[in-house]
Amino acid sequence: MIDRIDTVLAERGLALPEPAAPVAAYVPAVEAGGLLHLSGQLPFRDGKVVTGRLGDNLSLEDGQAAAELCGLMVVAQVKAALGGDLSRVERVVKLGVFVNSAPAFTDQPKVANGASELMQSLFGDAGRHARSAVGVAALPLGAAVEVDAIVQVR
Repeated sequence: MIDRIDTVLAERGLALPEPAAPVAAYVPAVEAGGLLHLSGQLPFRDGKVVTGRLGDNLSLEDGQAAAELCGLMVVAQVKAALGGDLSRVERVVKLGVFVNSAPAFTDQPKVANGASELMQSLFGDAGRHARSAVGVAALPLGAAVEVDAIVQVR
């Protein structure tokens, strides 16, 4: 699976970022009962959080790109939590996607596809997951999107 992940990342011109440090009183990941619970991850581009509001100053495509960046950070955090061993991933169980949304914006599921499609391309069938996609009035640091995850590990 590791070769697959590296290949897909290279084909898409993507790379895993350095795992972001927590910005408050929590840890990035907790493993319990064969599940790795990931705290919400923000979209970082060039070391800065992608900010803005969907339906206001960001397009659907901007949101999908931000969700993909969150997905990359989720995978980076999984890799760090598992001591660099992504082969321990059995399945992406669930993603929670929070979208900084203007009141009339209703395409949160389409935004969330940026993260969902990344998981499926990286992990194949093991990347198919349950998901929530919700609009929120604000996110930490003004982020456009935040994604948390539950991952089954061996």
